[in-house]
Amino acid sequence: MASTADFRNGMTINLDGTLFTILWFQHHKPGKGNTVVRSKLRNVLTGAVLEKTFRAGERIDEVRLEHRPMTYSYSDGHFYHFMDSQTYEDIPLAGAVIGDDQLKYLKEGMEVDGLVHGESVISVELPYFVVLTVTQTDPGVRGDTATGGTKPATLETGAVVQVPLFLNEGDVIRVDRREDKYMERAK
Repeated sequence: MASTADFRNGMTINLDGTLFTILWFQHHKPGKGNTVVRSKLRNVLTGAVLEKTFRAGERIDEVRLEHRPMTYSYSDGHFYHFMDSQTYEDIPLAGAVIGDDQLKYLKEGMEVDGLVHGESVISVELPYFVVLTVTQTDPGVRGDTATGGTKPATLETGAVVQVPLFLNEGDVIRVDRREDKYMERAK
C-alpha cells in the first residue's frame, strides 16, 4: 500500500478493481479544510482519462506492471496469438484488448511490447514506426506534383495512408502508426 504522498507521474494504481496510470498530480491546500491531491488518471485498458481528487494521506493500492517482449504469430479468427519471447508461451488476446488503431498495422512476425499484470497480459503496444509494403495504389501522374500531392495507398495489413505520388505498388515504406502518416521509404 502507498499513500498520496508517494504519487509520481507514470505510477500505476488500482482504483475499485480498475488499473490507472497517473498522468499528473498536484497537492492543493485550500484556504479552509484539509489538503487534497488533484490528479489526472488514464485507464490502462481503455485509455480514458479521469480527473480525481484524493484526501492527503489517503491509502492507495500501487500496482507493478512488467513489460515483456512478444512476437505476433497468427490470428485464428477469434483471437490474436502472441508468443512470449522469454517463456515461449502462446498468449491469445482478443481484438478489443489490442485496439482497432493498432490492429490495422499488425503483421505476422512483428515484435511488440506486452504489458503484464500478475501473470496475465493486459495489453500490447506496437512499435511507433512500422515498415510495410504498399499493395495497392494508383500510379502517379506526371505534372501533379506542383503542390506536393498525395494519393491513398493500401498497405499489406489493409491500412490506408496518404503517400507521395512517386510511390508505387511493391514499395516498402515506414509509417508512423500513431498518426497514420507516411514517414519515408524503408531501406
